[in-house]
Amino acid sequence: MADENKISASQSVKSCCKFHWRGKVTVIVPLITLPILVFAYKKNAPAFRCLYLVVNMAIFWVTECIPLYLTAMLPVVFLPLFGILDSNAVCQLFFTDTLIMFLGGLFVALGVEYSNLHQRIALGTILVVGCSPRRLHFGLSMVSCFISFWISNSAATAMMCPIVKAILIEMDAQNAFQVYMTQEEERMEEGDPPHLSKVSMAFYFGVAYSSTIGGTGTLIGTGTNLTFKGLYETRFPNLKEKVDFPKFIMYSMPFVSILNVLLVFLTLQITHMGLWRPKSDVAKQVKRGSISKAATKLVLQERYSALGRWTCHEIQVGVVFVFMILLLFFQRPGFMKGWADVLNTKQIGGASPVLLTVIVMFALPTQYTFFRYCCKGPPFPGRSMDACLSWIFLHHNTPWGLCFLLGGGFALAEGSKVSGMAKMLGDSLSFITVMPTAVIIAFIIVVSLFCTCFSANVAICNILIPIFSEMAVTVKVHPLMLTLPAALAISMSYHLPVSTPPNAIICGYGYIKTKYLAVAGIFPTIWAFLIIFLNSISWAHVVYPTIKHFPAKQYLEK
Repeated sequence: MADENKISASQSVKSCCKFHWRGKVTVIVPLITLPILVFAYKKNAPAFRCLYLVVNMAIFWVTECIPLYLTAMLPVVFLPLFGILDSNAVCQLFFTDTLIMFLGGLFVALGVEYSNLHQRIALGTILVVGCSPRRLHFGLSMVSCFISFWISNSAATAMMCPIVKAILIEMDAQNAFQVYMTQEEERMEEGDPPHLSKVSMAFYFGVAYSSTIGGTGTLIGTGTNLTFKGLYETRFPNLKEKVDFPKFIMYSMPFVSILNVLLVFLTLQITHMGLWRPKSDVAKQVKRGSISKAATKLVLQERYSALGRWTCHEIQVGVVFVFMILLLFFQRPGFMKGWADVLNTKQIGGASPVLLTVIVMFALPTQYTFFRYCCKGPPFPGRSMDACLSWIFLHHNTPWGLCFLLGGGFALAEGSKVSGMAKMLGDSLSFITVMPTAVIIAFIIVVSLFCTCFSANVAICNILIPIFSEMAVTVKVHPLMLTLPAALAISMSYHLPVSTPPNAIICGYGYIKTKYLAVAGIFPTIWAFLIIFLNSISWAHVVYPTIKHFPAKQYLEK
């Protein structure tokens, strides 16, 4: 009887640990890290109070012991309590121009889905690229990278996610490969959607990572590039080496973007689709999908034909989307005057043209049959025309929590700057000033890659680039040699949803757990380090020949 009671008690403990581990982690982690906070109050050091919050939020994001979006709201509570920022200042960071631009990009992507244009694009992509899983993966990755050259990486990812979803639905319908995990592979709690299989996740990872990499190809590809340009030119306005549109493309696109995206594609093929591992389970699934590609193609051709001719709704959404791209591209292209420069008004951010596109979608009707009644008598149609976008559709399909996730990153970054944590970390890097230039560059890239994992890219850029600019002056190295590689590395975020909008979008859209994203990003991060480092010590001197020499003192003055 005693033995049975012991077994029962043991089973109860195991069950408690298994089914309520999140609550325990939520309590235990802050207690383990409590010495940081005690030290902070003992020494009256706001930087360590902020560090305590950063460490706990990072652990919460990795373990998902509480929802990601709730973790992102912690700065609203603790930055005021720790005396770092007041509540109004924190809350304002959850509704910035960058966030509205991100939200507008999601709206436009949902407009594509609402018009069913994504189905046409998805089926057309499959038929053009090929119906085997490997060809599809390649096509989606390359298209995402190219689109992200010209629009924000978040907007590119948001546009491609419905296409990936449509493709996976087609693959599941044709039983080409296992699209979802079984209950044994990943436990699915009540009310949760099915978890994507390893092969299916590769499609989403390919889109997000390719959009991230494509964003480094041009100045307008991501807000981080423009933030870096502003910080660099504000600190060094007299330097001859400018970060203009063509030079930036020459510096980053050949290797940091094109070569990098090919290596990341190849890596995902190996890790998630069994390339060169023919006996693995995933390789057998991919092979099964390749064998059935002829039959799949016939079915998809029939489905594509069933879509009929392009509808007025699809054409208008396609035109409006191109209109948005042109607005973003010619806002301030760098090589010529943009429309924002011609207007010569207040600072116009990226949110304005994106939301203008959304408003146009709501204004345009799905069809123009009402024109036939303009000059005729009754009978008139009994209902009003639908718009190209529906608010009800947006309300039910927008992952609103992503806004809190990104806002939390911005708030955390601002708190780090105001509390002095950023300066503290910068001062801690002083030991590296005696090392060779190549080692300093490598170290800066590593620091940038690490820091960007835990916060929004633009926020990290605002913190690190000023630090690295002053470090360049201290070690007597041209500032561009340190700051430009760091700016590109800050964009290479592959591990956490909070790191960059593309990661957050695929996690929200595909219901991908953070642990899978964190593991998948290991090799892409290694490639990012190697390529950016080699690029900075070789190709950079071809694009900017004069950065070999430290500028004269008068050029370094603010």
